[in-house]
Amino acid sequence: MISGAGPLSYSHAVAIDLRSDTVTRPTPAMLAAMASAETGDDVFAEDPTVRALEERVASMLGHEAGLFTVTGSLANMLGVRTWVRPGQELLCEARAHVVRAELGGHATWHGVTTRTWSHPRGHVDLDALRSMLAPDAGPYLVSTAAIAVENTHNFAGGTVQPLAELRALRELVDGTTVRLHLDGARLWNAHVASGTDLAGYGELFDTVSVCLSKGLGAPIGSVLLGPADAIVQARQWRKRMGAGWRQAGVLAAAGSYALDH
Repeated sequence: MISGAGPLSYSHAVAIDLRSDTVTRPTPAMLAAMASAETGDDVFAEDPTVRALEERVASMLGHEAGLFTVTGSLANMLGVRTWVRPGQELLCEARAHVVRAELGGHATWHGVTTRTWSHPRGHVDLDALRSMLAPDAGPYLVSTAAIAVENTHNFAGGTVQPLAELRALRELVDGTTVRLHLDGARLWNAHVASGTDLAGYGELFDTVSVCLSKGLGAPIGSVLLGPADAIVQARQWRKRMGAGWRQAGVLAAAGSYALDH
């Protein structure tokens, strides 16, 4: 019952799809922004709307450059590939998206092996990482090249990674060859929930991926962020994997509208 009203009838019930934050649809205003987007050929890096989005998100996270990709999985694969060579390993939590929900893409495309730690809330486990970390394992064992952290951690129930633990992780790898990749598909949610500035997260990681279709309501797309030379390399790998796109500004415009609104 609603105070001051009669019983709700089934004719007024509204079905809400709670399967995922990816099932949202563009608002009329977002569609209008897409329809009026200025476009160019993004394979040639000539789409002004894409470039503006990449530069804006990179600035928000405190990184030099960005690359607009069709999916978060692709952004993660490109980010990990930047640091991990075939036969090297990536460390991550056992339920992380990169190891559980990307269909083995890191191994299939790039020859990356993985080792995992387990935490009931998906957190960084510094004690486990100290024992696992092997930047130079010699000629007979697999060397650690990178660590991936997911924030928020989807399969752990949307866990927000504690900032103190992320800072301690940064300190752990400083002075080594090990790089850090942040799967920040839902970093917008972590930012709002914790009050941590986006750049405060971004500065702790060598590469970051963020989704525009999760939490923000854009219909498609993610952005990979990192050093300029790493993003040049990722752009080449995006093309090599058949994922270059042309007048992608119609999609980038939705992402920019989502960030504004």
